[in-house]
Amino acid sequence: METIYLCIVIFVLCLAVFDLFVGVSNDAVNFLQSAVGARVATFRTVLIIASVGVLLGTVMSSGMMDVARHVIMVPSHYTFHEVMTIFLAVMVTDVIVLDMFNTLGMPTSTTVSLVFELLGGTVMLATLKLAADHNLDMSSLVNSSKALQVIIAIFVSVAISFVVGMVVMWISRVVFTFNYQKHSKWSIAIFGGIAFTTLAYFIFIQGMGKSPYIPSAVRDYIKDNTNMLLGATFVVSTIMMEVLHLVKVNIFKFVVLMGTFALAMAFASNDLVNFIGVPLAGLDSYRDFQANANGQGADQYLMVSLMSSARTPLYYLMTAGFIMILAMATSKKAQNVIKTSVDLSRQDEGDEMFGSSMAARSIVRFCQSAVVWTAHLFPLRLRQWVNSRFNANEVELTDDRAAFDVVRAAVNLVIASMLIVFGTNHQLPLSTTYVTFMVAMGSSLADRAWSRESAVFRVTGVLSVIGGWFITAGVAFIFCAVNCLLMWYGGFFVQFAYMVLVVYLLWRSNRQYKRKLQQSKETEDSFRLMMRTRDPELVWEMLRSHVRDTQSKSCDYALEQYNTILDAFNNQNVRALGKSEKGMRRTLQMLKKLRRQEMLGLKRAPQAMAIERNTWFHIGANSDQQYIYTLRRMLAPVKEHVDNNFAPVPEAYIKEYEPIRQTVNELMKDTKQEIETNRYDEYRKVLAQADACKDQLSVIRKNHLYRMQTSTDNKSLQVDMVYLNILQETQQFLSNMRHQLRSAKKFMEDQV
Repeated sequence: METIYLCIVIFVLCLAVFDLFVGVSNDAVNFLQSAVGARVATFRTVLIIASVGVLLGTVMSSGMMDVARHVIMVPSHYTFHEVMTIFLAVMVTDVIVLDMFNTLGMPTSTTVSLVFELLGGTVMLATLKLAADHNLDMSSLVNSSKALQVIIAIFVSVAISFVVGMVVMWISRVVFTFNYQKHSKWSIAIFGGIAFTTLAYFIFIQGMGKSPYIPSAVRDYIKDNTNMLLGATFVVSTIMMEVLHLVKVNIFKFVVLMGTFALAMAFASNDLVNFIGVPLAGLDSYRDFQANANGQGADQYLMVSLMSSARTPLYYLMTAGFIMILAMATSKKAQNVIKTSVDLSRQDEGDEMFGSSMAARSIVRFCQSAVVWTAHLFPLRLRQWVNSRFNANEVELTDDRAAFDVVRAAVNLVIASMLIVFGTNHQLPLSTTYVTFMVAMGSSLADRAWSRESAVFRVTGVLSVIGGWFITAGVAFIFCAVNCLLMWYGGFFVQFAYMVLVVYLLWRSNRQYKRKLQQSKETEDSFRLMMRTRDPELVWEMLRSHVRDTQSKSCDYALEQYNTILDAFNNQNVRALGKSEKGMRRTLQMLKKLRRQEMLGLKRAPQAMAIERNTWFHIGANSDQQYIYTLRRMLAPVKEHVDNNFAPVPEAYIKEYEPIRQTVNELMKDTKQEIETNRYDEYRKVLAQADACKDQLSVIRKNHLYRMQTSTDNKSLQVDMVYLNILQETQQFLSNMRHQLRSAKKFMEDQV
């Protein structure tokens, strides 16, 4: 029996290592995105600074391990078997929920997952215990007051983060403006002093000052002299910042790097419990049961030991810290997850990841009306002066590829780390993801990064993220409760089945992510580079390359699907038709996204070029999408015909259409070749051949209509109609090809 529990402990410890890799891969954006987005240093330098912060944070996280032990449940009323069932259900649910949300592309939070999984599993077993023993009550089994405090803290932190980030950013921008070097002669020293003092207070005084690894005499001294230490820190740091500023050191870069260190430390100290808290609690439970059970069964021995505070060995914490650093340095996912936060908070326009929603439109409309009404309460001169401080045309970026300047990056890091460390010191596991995200959203709103053209999309993005958080909470609670119930009644057989399921999900998720990353990386990288480039001429060249790549791939994909539909019709392959239908739906969405990206590039290109080529760009983009619409009209009756097992297409029809099919293939390949190479030597010839093929199709279509009218047998009417539809849509397919080729030539050539 003990061997089975040992296997469970080993399994959850292995999941802890996986959680560390996945968690850091997902959450590295929290403490890396500001430094990377503002391009204050190389990625390697930022990574080294963050790694030191992570190591220090893991040492400070010991107290947070109590969240997994007795903050949610009251373990003194649970047996060893019940506690291990809850812990296994929590870890299994965590993997399933993360896999499900990642597959759907929905935002999630490891902190929210942990808290609500623990709550769901505990409430389920508490309900079962109440049903068996009416002398118990829910308050003695679930630490409801502390659980409510944790949940409220998580939810309230979202609003607080947004408001504090917005207010501090607005004040900072009014003081420094976008041309911060011109307006930072004395204020920069005060800003740096406040930032350093704030971070030092929460990191060293409140954080390390309460660490069990610090001598008690030092802790007492810090506690008794906090105000004096803060005053001295502010004075010394302000003087130091002014000296550094006078010797031409960029104080904002210094604050950003210091904030990266602080936020990485806050992340590790706050979120480490999400990854290893439950497995370590399970290990402690197993050791306690082995040492003190004295013959009592697993379903009799009560886990009173979990009521005490965790004393996590230092080497466990350090090992976890090194695994997190390894994940940051090696995980491809960790190096690509910055996109969402940076894109939603960038200073200029870019590809909007989210669409428009009714709620977002209502919020934007209300806020616009409120701003207009409030503005009239202040004198005109004051409004004009404030507006002059927000002249984004004067923005100073450390790199042309930076998404925002170092002033906003500094505010994001200082405020986020301050809030997270504050929650950690009060043993409230705030969601690092959402605190960081909401601070960034508040600061970007105050910085006027949300224009009238982008505000509704970005508000939709914020609502989607927050909505994903609520969904995470509900799904985690319900799933863990159900899993816990099944494990309780199913015993070790069901628990083993869940272990196998988790291993399979991990394997599948890893394969799917690699495939998805490979498909999107090239396009996304070229677009980001185009949007970060400031030279309009260079933007124009990159845009033409982007458009050429999109059109050539659209041509290639359209030809592939054209042949797939015809082959499936001839061979009665309904599976291939279904796969083609799903693929075209995804491709159409991708084409719409690429069109939006290219439109943004067109707006950044030289004005004369943009106006001159605008019509040809839209004709080409429409042709790309019309390929898909035409193929879908061709596919729908074919799929219905094949799916219903109607009469197969006659061999005579296949032979009649085959020359047309060969011509279409040749013309599409020639078109792709000319677009791809940007050489239009055969341009006139291809258009003439397409017209000739359309004329040939008209003749075949008239002959087929005559054949249908003179036929004495109506048995082949269904297949005749499908064949007629193919002939008609093939003509439209060739028309799309002509429009695409003509627009590509006109858009790409040097003289129009």
